[in-house]
Amino acid sequence: MTVSANFAARGDAESIETGTDFAPKFDADGLILAVVADAATGDVLMVAHMDREALARTIASGQAWFWSRSRKQLWRKGESSGNSLTVVEIKTDCDQDALLLKVDIAGEGVACHRGYRSCFYRTVAIGKAGDDTVGLVFDPDMPRAAGSR
Repeated sequence: MTVSANFAARGDAESIETGTDFAPKFDADGLILAVVADAATGDVLMVAHMDREALARTIASGQAWFWSRSRKQLWRKGESSGNSLTVVEIKTDCDQDALLLKVDIAGEGVACHRGYRSCFYRTVAIGKAGDDTVGLVFDPDMPRAAGSR
């Protein structure tokens, strides 16, 4: 089932940045970046991409749909894990080439396929340079679903 939406045509910078028409800018691959945050806490949960149909389905259904660049297919978050994302609000940035989805999470309350609440469960050390190998540190406070791989 294909769902479509009538997004506005891209106009000049002034109308895109100050107007009320939704004219999302999809990249050369037909995708737009979507940052997903918890509606209650503001925590960033994940980053994904949407094509026109994923965005249209999200708007129409209130459930978060994305385009998988690796699998080359549409997917609804939570369709296999049960950790679905109900969209509370969609915001766009000033030039409409990125989206912010504020969501409520169902299921175990995890957004990451590795079982963590957020896909951002590791930290990069700042201040490393030269020959130092930059490493990652796991966030000890990041919740993770029991039995996750």
